[in-house]
Amino acid sequence: MPPRIRLIYSILSAVLLLIPALSLYREMTGRSDIWWTPHTMLVPFGESQDRVEIHVRGKPLGALLTAGALRIADDAGAGPLTTQEIALRFNNWDRVRAQRIPLLLAYAAACGAMAVLFLLAVTGRLAYRGEPRVAS
Repeated sequence: MPPRIRLIYSILSAVLLLIPALSLYREMTGRSDIWWTPHTMLVPFGESQDRVEIHVRGKPLGALLTAGALRIADDAGAGPLTTQEIALRFNNWDRVRAQRIPLLLAYAAACGAMAVLFLLAVTGRLAYRGEPRVAS
């Protein structure tokens, strides 16, 4: 393979390797603490029963709240805590991470394929052999 063609193929495969590699790097190094439910979208206690169950001293929090067994003290004094005063935030990182697996696998496969093409181009293994001559 002529050196100029080898250089073109090497540069092309290196650029094509960088595209999924940078995307893969960005996905893997992103912050994992941004997947919490925002404060403006807190889930009320009543709507969170299918995802979380909170126990206080072995008793369910909902039962303690309806019985008025929990009190909170603040500047206005002490008073019973109600279910309307409790809201929850969820960390959805595990769900987001599971959804990203196919994309990350595709990026990794593309990186591997482009790395193989780059190595083939740099080492000259993509040599053009020409067409065999047919005897007439």
